[in-house]
Amino acid sequence: MIRLFGESVQKVFNGREVFNNISFDIHTPSCLGIIGKNGSGKSTLIKIIAGLLQVTKGKILYEIDGKILSPDKLFKRIGFLSPYLQLYDEFTGIENLIIFDEIRNQKKEKEFYLDLLKKVELYDRRNDLLRTYSSGMKQRLKIAFALSNEPDVLLFDEPTSNLDDSGIEIIHSIMKQHKERGILVIASNDKSDYYLFDEIINLNK
Repeated sequence: MIRLFGESVQKVFNGREVFNNISFDIHTPSCLGIIGKNGSGKSTLIKIIAGLLQVTKGKILYEIDGKILSPDKLFKRIGFLSPYLQLYDEFTGIENLIIFDEIRNQKKEKEFYLDLLKKVELYDRRNDLLRTYSSGMKQRLKIAFALSNEPDVLLFDEPTSNLDDSGIEIIHSIMKQHKERGILVIASNDKSDYYLFDEIINLNK
């Protein structure tokens, strides 16, 4: 079992308090929703949960079968989707996935990446340069990237951004499947995502 919990989390940027006293405690299988108006700190909080930013005060920890997971092992357990993830326009869709996994020293067989591209309905465009992709297609490729290390915890920041109805159906199917076996954290103001939430952090309060 995986447990994710935060205790009295505070973040301050340049002397401005973004949020304070954020606490939560979830475990597999479940979904944590982070909501709030623009500028309330949704992306900041999910970056902290992903281990990409440090807290100012408090702590966020992952526990695996009763043992605290060390930060250096966290990246092998989580998949992260965000609008600010940078992809490489000069490479193809499948090359982007392979390059990112080579950077993480987690490269797999080519068939694995082809299956991921089928899941996000990009298989037919697998050999096309990324610069020819629409914004929605790039978002779907980012979803495939988040799944590429077969994570226990999925962290999605504005997951339906730039997606059409077909893309939203794809990602909702992926999120529902993951929620049945792991931990899902979604930062979103899209109310179509809210039905997935078991717990909610409302940064407006």
